[in-house]
Amino acid sequence: MYTLSEENYLKAIYRLASHGKDFKITPTAISETLNNNPASVVDMIRKLTEKQLIEYDKKKGVRLTPQGLKDATLIVRRHRLWEVFLLEKLGYHWDEIHDIAEELEHINDATLADRLDKFLGFPEYDPHGDPIPKANGKVPKPFSVTLSDLKPGSLSRVAAVRDTSSPFLQYLQKLNIGIGTRIQVIEKISYDNSLVIKIDDREDTTVSQKFGENILVD
Repeated sequence: MYTLSEENYLKAIYRLASHGKDFKITPTAISETLNNNPASVVDMIRKLTEKQLIEYDKKKGVRLTPQGLKDATLIVRRHRLWEVFLLEKLGYHWDEIHDIAEELEHINDATLADRLDKFLGFPEYDPHGDPIPKANGKVPKPFSVTLSDLKPGSLSRVAAVRDTSSPFLQYLQKLNIGIGTRIQVIEKISYDNSLVIKIDDREDTTVSQKFGENILVD
C-alpha cells in the first residue's frame, strides 16, 4: 500500500519513461511534471529508492524497478479506464475527466480494474488516445507521429493528444476536433513552422507549431 503522493510519483515517472530509453528522467523533469518543489522531489526519490520501486543514478537518472514498473502500470491502467468510463458512461466531456480520474485511480481494489475493463468492452485507448495497459502488463502500441511531422498534402486522422490540459482540450472542441477527426496539412509556413490545415473538409485554419506538436495522428 502506497500513499497518494507515492502513487503520483510512480505514475509521473512512468509517463516520463514513455519518452524513450534515451530520455533521462531527472529530478527536475519530475518536479516540472508534478509542479512540486525540487526538495520534495529529492525526498520522494529517496523514499521510493528505499522501497525498491526506483533506481537513481545522477548520470543515468531515475528508472523504475520491475516492481515499480508493475505498480506504476496498474495505476496508469486504472486512471485510463476511469477516463473511458467517465466519458462513455457518465457523459463527462474529455476536458473534465482527467482530474476526476486522478482521484479515482487511487481506489485500491484487487479486481476493480479488471471488472471495469470488462464492463467497458476492453478498450485499448483512453479518450485522449493514450494506450491502456492490459491486465498482463502489456501495453498497446502508442501513437508517435505528430501533425507537425507531416508533409503538406498529407491526410491523417487524430489518434491522440499529448496535452490533456483543459484549455487545450477546450480549444480543440472549439475547432470541432476530437479523436478520429480527419485533418489534412495544406501548408507548413517556414517562418514559424505554423500549419495551415483543413479539418474534415471545412475551411482552411492556421494553427501554431505547438498545436501541431500536441496532436498525434495515424
